[in-house]
Amino acid sequence: MFALIKRTVILAAIVATTSGFLGGWTSKQPKAWDVWELDNPQNITPVNHAKWDALLKKYIRKDSQGLNRFGYAQVTAADKKALKSYIKALGEIDITDRSRNVQLAYWLNLYNAVTIDVVLENYPVKTIRDIDISGVLSNGPWDAEVVTVDGFELTLNNVEHDILRPIWKDPRIHYGVNCASVGCPNLQNTAFTAANVDQLLDKGAREYINSDRGLLILDGEVTVSKIYKWFAYDFGNSQKGVINHLVKYANPETAKQLKKIGKISDTVYDWSLNGQVPPAG
Repeated sequence: MFALIKRTVILAAIVATTSGFLGGWTSKQPKAWDVWELDNPQNITPVNHAKWDALLKKYIRKDSQGLNRFGYAQVTAADKKALKSYIKALGEIDITDRSRNVQLAYWLNLYNAVTIDVVLENYPVKTIRDIDISGVLSNGPWDAEVVTVDGFELTLNNVEHDILRPIWKDPRIHYGVNCASVGCPNLQNTAFTAANVDQLLDKGAREYINSDRGLLILDGEVTVSKIYKWFAYDFGNSQKGVINHLVKYANPETAKQLKKIGKISDTVYDWSLNGQVPPAG
């Protein structure tokens, strides 16, 4: 039965190829892994994310550029064990029997917690792309089966591209999942919950779009994160759609400039690990 349900994952290399490296501002529509589309609107019982919340608060520090950096080198053996315990507990929950907001917070936290766990297992690394555990042709950990949920072995790509993006159809998903890189939207220092998920996703969008990592206007030219091109479908599947999305969260002066310029000149992304930088000296 599992073999019939389980779909082939979206490979990172394929996502990149179909999402902007060919020059256009279009990408493929993600398709949902149907078994995870189930929900129970009446069951709003919260999932316990206390362990994850404590780790985030303990190890995240904001740098002078507004980037939330995680202290990978400082994580104690006890906290590594607590993280694995938290991930295991999440995997034993029948999440399809919860309401949508409970599910959304669950999947976002799971993705981020597993990502941190994978980095910690392979630390030190300069970039998460050096963690080649997905196979011979891999360039990162995203296609390795790294977590079991309700008996299903899942990859990080499953969680993002087969569950979160196609089921919620919300561009703010990209401000919730964190790939442990400088170029990524902030890993928040608070765990997602059904009560705060909308607020935190909006916060993540504003932080990112109003930072040079997400959007930079210089000498009349607009440079944006490659995220908006890789996953153009989620942002209107056009350069105009991306600009409209950016305007929604940009500060007033930046939004005014964006509307006036009306086009994007370049894209950037920094894959450096989002670890804390040791103090000088």
